[in-house]
Amino acid sequence: MHNDNDPASLWLATKGQRLRYATATAATGVSTVFMLAAPLVGMYALDVIIERDLDKGVPALAHVANLVAGSDPLFAYLVASAVSGVLLTGLGAAFLYLRGRWAAIASEAIAQRLREALYHRLHFLPARFFDDSDTGDLVQRCTSDVETVRVFLSSNIIDIGRSALLVAVMVPILFWRDPRLATLGICLLPFIGVGSFVFFSRVKRLFKVADEAEGVLTAVLQENLTGIRVVRAFARQRHEVGRFGARNQAFRDKLYRLTQLEAVYWGANDFVSLAQVGLVLIAGGVFLAEGSITVGELFAFVTLVAMATWPIRRLGHVLTDTGKAIIALGRINYILSAKEESREPVPALRRVRGEIQFAGVSAAYDAGQPALVDFSAHIAAGETVGIVGPPGAGKSTLVRLLMRLYPYASGEILVDGLDIAQVDRRWLREQIGVVLQDPFLYSRTIAENLRVANPRAADEQLVRAAREAAVHEAITGFPSGYDAPVGERGITLSGGQRQRLALARALLKDPPILVLDDSLSAVDTGTEQRVLAALDRRRGRHTTIIIAHRLSSIRSADRILVLDKGRLAQAGTHATLAAVPGLYRRLCEIQGALDASIRADVQTAGQAAGG
Repeated sequence: MHNDNDPASLWLATKGQRLRYATATAATGVSTVFMLAAPLVGMYALDVIIERDLDKGVPALAHVANLVAGSDPLFAYLVASAVSGVLLTGLGAAFLYLRGRWAAIASEAIAQRLREALYHRLHFLPARFFDDSDTGDLVQRCTSDVETVRVFLSSNIIDIGRSALLVAVMVPILFWRDPRLATLGICLLPFIGVGSFVFFSRVKRLFKVADEAEGVLTAVLQENLTGIRVVRAFARQRHEVGRFGARNQAFRDKLYRLTQLEAVYWGANDFVSLAQVGLVLIAGGVFLAEGSITVGELFAFVTLVAMATWPIRRLGHVLTDTGKAIIALGRINYILSAKEESREPVPALRRVRGEIQFAGVSAAYDAGQPALVDFSAHIAAGETVGIVGPPGAGKSTLVRLLMRLYPYASGEILVDGLDIAQVDRRWLREQIGVVLQDPFLYSRTIAENLRVANPRAADEQLVRAAREAAVHEAITGFPSGYDAPVGERGITLSGGQRQRLALARALLKDPPILVLDDSLSAVDTGTEQRVLAALDRRRGRHTTIIIAHRLSSIRSADRILVLDKGRLAQAGTHATLAAVPGLYRRLCEIQGALDASIRADVQTAGQAAGG
């Protein structure tokens, strides 16, 4: 859900910092006045020295020179002019410092707010958004693109105002001193300005291409670092290095085109700028020889034109950064303008009993590929229900729909009679504890990972939950126990330990609805039985949904739901379903045959060893 508090444009991005930018612009104006005044002081000083006449100088400085001078007022005027020039330049530099300081404070605050807005928005976007986005590209948008905007806001916004102000103040001064030389002094500036805008239109497009290529490169890097163990396990290092090299080459080529365009522009810009100064110098020399201008005026003209040419030249750099900032802000707005998950009212009920009703629910991830078709089932509060079926039958889809991670096309899902489509998602998810087959663990300590479910849990509660999940002994086996650090995504733990730690985390939450989505697939049979026994002791305390491929995990469930191709194929207890022909019985026969084959192999091996 987008709102006006989100920095969705350069104007909105400066919200709350506009006063600082205004004061920075004012400081730029004052600095410009001081910087322009210094060459004029030098102009009068040269004329006074060459003409040896104090009347050619600034009256105030001439008065000071007469007061302090002894026998050499011209020298005193020269000293006074030098001191005035240094003071004016110093004051200009001081206000430039203030400008830079205020602009830096504002830009850093804006960048911080952008990062926080992006991070906040990402936490409230629907799961479909992340299905369609690369993690590396999202990281790029939250870091590199924000930095591009920060760089632009730190200096270039003020530089645009400074350039305009400098030209606006300088041009009247030049025409006041000599219209002919002033005309020559600015005749090439329009060409620089037009060239800058043409360059801006092209550089914006090329930067977009280069920035997107960098996003692809970041995505490849992030993906490979995450899956580095898989790469090594399959000896795919050379392939992945080559794949990264190809993306890196594509990024380099696109960046090279951008750099090449910048080189052409800067070369042409420097030529025109220097030609502008040279034209003033040559024409000024002619006018000086004619006696129509003084040496001081020529000095002032050359200095002022050079001062004006620099910000005009810099306009190309400013426009380059403007184009980059516009593209970067567009990429940032891809996240900020994405529609958040809808927000519904929070029910007055603090904790549900756990009754779940699926009524004619149908859902599809992609058009024409249904994941669930007209599914109906009732799960009583405190009941333990097993869900089985072949891959793709829709088992995990039920969990995702129950948690409102994905929308369903038709039907209703009720929890304690409340339509979940009409209640707050956060409240709903607080009622559910989920343990996935491949659980996510933070790169923190074991205790910190457990307390994700209950930040205020005491140490005794951690131990109790870990014992019920049959992971306490494994934890105490680490030198630091519950303070042992867990590597990224729990990589320092085995698959079974990760699953059991995730189960302990869910039990610590003590939710009214507990969902185990094939969460015991990585544990051995003995450990599985210990976990199931602990869950059996908690029977009635939660509404428990166990999704499993191993039938041993659900044999003792109150009821078993069998899914096939998104539809409810069978429902009943293990005994009733195993007694009738159908999908569940075939699954029993397959696993029974496998277990019998294993027992026969063990018996044969034992006989061979005994013989």
